[in-house]
Amino acid sequence: MANWSAAEAWEIVLEQVCPLEARLLPLSEALGYHLAEEVRADRDLPPADRSSMDGYAVRRADLHGDPCILRLVGEVAAGSPRRPRVKPGACVRIFTGANVPPGADTVVMQEQTEEENGSVTVRLPAPEAANILRRAEDASKGTELLPRGARLDAMQVGVCAAVGKGRVRVHCRPETAILCTGSELRNAEDRVRPHEIRDSNGPALGAALHQWGFPGARHRRVADDPATLAAALRRALRGHDVVLISGGVSVGRYDYVREAVESAGATVRFHRVRMRPGRPSLYATAPRGRHIFGLPGNPLSVLTAFHEFALPAIRRLAGCPPEDCRPEWPLPLAGAAESDGSVRRCALARLACCEGRMAAALVPFRSSADLVSAGRADGVVLLAEGRTHFDAGEMVAFRAWRPLP
Repeated sequence: MANWSAAEAWEIVLEQVCPLEARLLPLSEALGYHLAEEVRADRDLPPADRSSMDGYAVRRADLHGDPCILRLVGEVAAGSPRRPRVKPGACVRIFTGANVPPGADTVVMQEQTEEENGSVTVRLPAPEAANILRRAEDASKGTELLPRGARLDAMQVGVCAAVGKGRVRVHCRPETAILCTGSELRNAEDRVRPHEIRDSNGPALGAALHQWGFPGARHRRVADDPATLAAALRRALRGHDVVLISGGVSVGRYDYVREAVESAGATVRFHRVRMRPGRPSLYATAPRGRHIFGLPGNPLSVLTAFHEFALPAIRRLAGCPPEDCRPEWPLPLAGAAESDGSVRRCALARLACCEGRMAAALVPFRSSADLVSAGRADGVVLLAEGRTHFDAGEMVAFRAWRPLP
C-alpha cells in the first residue's frame, strides 16, 4: 500500500535537496541559470532626469501667450554630455533619452511645435514635468532588482546588463543520467518483434529535461538483471547529481530497482505514493549529495512522476526557490470529471478556450501506457484525493508538461 500522499512525498524530497554550488558566468552564457546572489542597482535608474520624447526642453512658466515663441539656444542628443542652460524665454532641442538640461522642467513634444529661424512656436501648453523621466524613478542606487534564486530569462539578463553585471554568480545546473530498464526495449530506429518495445521513456525524459532548461542528459538502456542494474546505477552516481530510472520500480518478479538502489548504498526515502498514474514512484538519496528517482515504466506514469517529483527537485538543485519548483495554475474545468477518490488523480488535460476564458479540458486515455493520448495534452489537472466528482467550471490545479505560451 502507498504510505505517502503526493504532497508528503514532495516534502520529503524538499528536505533532501538544496542548491548546488555557485559559479561565475559571463552574462552571455547565463541564460536559464538561477542567481546565487541578488542583483542591485549600481546607480540611480535613470541616473538623471531624462526626456521620454523628441521635442524641446522648456521652463513651464514660459508657456504662456498665444502664440508662445521661445528662443532656441542649443541641442542635447541622447548620450551627449552637453548641458546648455535654459533661461527665461529660451528652449533647447532635446531627443529621447537625453539628459534634461539645467533650468528646464518640462519637455514639449516636437509634434506640438514649429521651429523656424532660431525660434520655436509652442502651439499647445504642457503640464509641468511633462515627458520627463525623473532621476531614480525606476530604482534608487542599491535597490534590489533581482532576488537570489531568480531565473535569468531575457528580461532579467537585460536588467543585469543595465547595472553593469557583465559576470553573474549563478548556481550550477545538476547533471542528470537516465537509465531505462527492460530487456524488451529497443532503439527507436530498430525493427521490433511482437514481444519487443521501442524505448520511448528515455527520449521523452531527455526531451522534457531539455525543454525545461536542462539539456545534455545521458540516456542508456539496462537489461532486467539485478547485478547489471546495480552496476549501471553505481556508474551513473559517480558522475551525475540525479539519476532517473524508468521501469522496474513496482513489485513484480523482474522489478529490481529498489534492490539495486539499496545495494548501491542509497537510502530509500519513499516508495509508492497515493497518486495515479505513478503510484510505484521511488525516491532515494545516495552519498555525496546524489538523488535517485525510480519512475514507473508506463509512459504516462513516467511523465507524471517526473513532473511531480524529479523535475521540481532538479529545479531546486539548480537554485530555484522552493515555492517556485513545482508550479501549478488554477484553471476551471471545461467539463465534469470523475475520480475514485482513493488517490490523487493526475488527469491528462489540454488548454482550451471556454466561454471566453482559459480552461482545462480533459484528454481521455485508456491506460498509463497510452502515450498517444499524452501527445494531445498540455499537462495534467490534479484531482484531489478523497473526492469522486468535480463539476464543470470548478477550479482545479493544472500542472504543465510543456512550457506555456
